[in-house]
Amino acid sequence: MMQEIQSVFRREDEFLECERQHVFSILIFVAGFYGAYTYTVRGGVFCNAQTANFVLFAMALGNAHWTKALYFLIPMSAYLLGAIISESIAEPMRRLRVIRWETLLIIIEMVTVIILGFIPDSAPYQITQVAINFIASMQYTTFRQAEKVPMATTFCTNHLRQVGIAIVKVCKGNDNGIYRRRLSIHGRMLLFFTLGGVASAALCRFFSGRAIFFALIPLLILLIDLLYADLKTDKPDLTSDLS
Repeated sequence: MMQEIQSVFRREDEFLECERQHVFSILIFVAGFYGAYTYTVRGGVFCNAQTANFVLFAMALGNAHWTKALYFLIPMSAYLLGAIISESIAEPMRRLRVIRWETLLIIIEMVTVIILGFIPDSAPYQITQVAINFIASMQYTTFRQAEKVPMATTFCTNHLRQVGIAIVKVCKGNDNGIYRRRLSIHGRMLLFFTLGGVASAALCRFFSGRAIFFALIPLLILLIDLLYADLKTDKPDLTSDLS
């Protein structure tokens, strides 16, 4: 227990910038934006995770709708590919010792958003859906812990579970400060996801498919933050990673 307490309350300067809580708050805000965007103007689906697609895939198989079942393999495969690429590229990027994979991923995500913003509203929804499947998977695979607390930046299920656990622990007095902090962290993640969805839904009413361009604002803020860290504050750690 003592080791867990020390891990949770680790000094702030011992964390890389890409591990900071504010980075994860921005990422989940953007994820909420994507979710509302694809649901509102790109086919009425959520592309940040794949549970629903697996259910629909299973139902199609059970009903002998083979063509429909094959269709669901497309977003599922895009998500799988995103995870494979993220896991494969991270170490080679560290070896280059220029910028971190986390920073490059934000650049890739911004380029993807720009491309999607220029896609006409009349284009097949699947283009946007698969692209967001792909970048959501890379984001989920890459950003895993915020200051030693396991996190998901693309969906809310675990955050909601952790809030419930923390409430019970705090009410029972089994706390030592750990669960109050986790309640705050996971509650904030739920709030930022919701705010991202609210912003997206409101903007989609006025800008339709072009609304995704507004996701570039938080992503640009995050890119500047991570680039500065890679080139300045976290540079010694980056260059000594594989020494």
